[in-house]
Formats: sequence, C-alpha cells, structure tokens
Amino acid sequence: MAFLGLIPSEHSSGERVKKGSITKTGNRHVRKALITAAHAYRFPARKSRAIRKRQEDLPEGVIEISWKAQCRLCTRYHYLTAKGKNANVTKTAVAREIAGFSWAIAQELSKAA
Repeated sequence: MAFLGLIPSEHSSGERVKKGSITKTGNRHVRKALITAAHAYRFPARKSRAIRKRQEDLPEGVIEISWKAQCRLCTRYHYLTAKGKNANVTKTAVAREIAGFSWAIAQELSKAA
C-alpha cells in the first residue's frame, strides 16, 4: 500500500503526531486504476454471469478471497459514505483495501504454484 502511495503522510515531532493526505508516491497509473475500481463498489456485491464465467478455471481459494473482498468493500464504501466521509476519501480507503486483497490473492496463487 505504501508502494502505491495509498497511505497517509505523517508530520511528527516528539509526542505530537499529525497525519496528512495520502503520499502519492509510486505509480500514479496503478493508483488511478485502483481509485477507479473503488468507485464501482458503490453498487451491491453480486456475482454476475460474466464474473462466474471468468472464475471457472481459478482455484477455490482465490474465488473465496475475491467474494469476501467484494462483500467487505461494498459494505465499507456504504459505511464510510453514510458516516459522511468525502467521496474521494471513501474511494481512497476502498482502493487501499483493494490493494490489500490483491496482495492476498497473489500470495494464494504463489502457494498454489
């Protein structure tokens, strides 16, 4: 997540800790793609026919992680929006979690190989 610039900046001195906006380090194209993908989580989680067809040849562990991610991210998006968070802050938070779930899927696939 830090590699993609999706973590808050920090300005600390002694006991004083002040968190800022995201760092925006790393690849901006990947970060923009994740933010755009996060925007899709404003809709409820579901498995469309196209998604089920894409998942036919995938390991069961990957399908399980992806469904868990889809449910969690939709819930998180709606929770943050209902809490009154800015839409861009909400999308950034969801994009950060997408990066985490993507890493988990990569770890699962490396175990299977």
